[in-house]
Amino acid sequence: MACRHAAPFSLVAMLTLSACGDRSTDLVLNRVPARTDLHQASTLPPESVRTVSRKDYGWRLIYHPSRAPAGAGTRAAAALCALERRRVAGIDPIPRTDPTADPGAVILDIHCA
Repeated sequence: MACRHAAPFSLVAMLTLSACGDRSTDLVLNRVPARTDLHQASTLPPESVRTVSRKDYGWRLIYHPSRAPAGAGTRAAAALCALERRRVAGIDPIPRTDPTADPGAVILDIHCA
């Protein structure tokens, strides 16, 4: 009988906990704010951003330059490094291994100093 009620109680608990609090957080992980809105933090238009991820050297950004204003990659790099209170040390374009996977997208490795 306990098994029949386990799913509804766990569902209620999950919904209750997910409704609490802010969607972003002020937690800091390895000197980087643990934000849930890195797409927004990149300052790029939402329709241009594909992926924003933290790496050991800085950030990896995949975006569509055709859907963003000129110079958006440089501004995004500055905004992402600023999350760590660091400056941009370099921006390396990474060649696409499969250009048909996401046509028009560009990969940038952003190094923060």
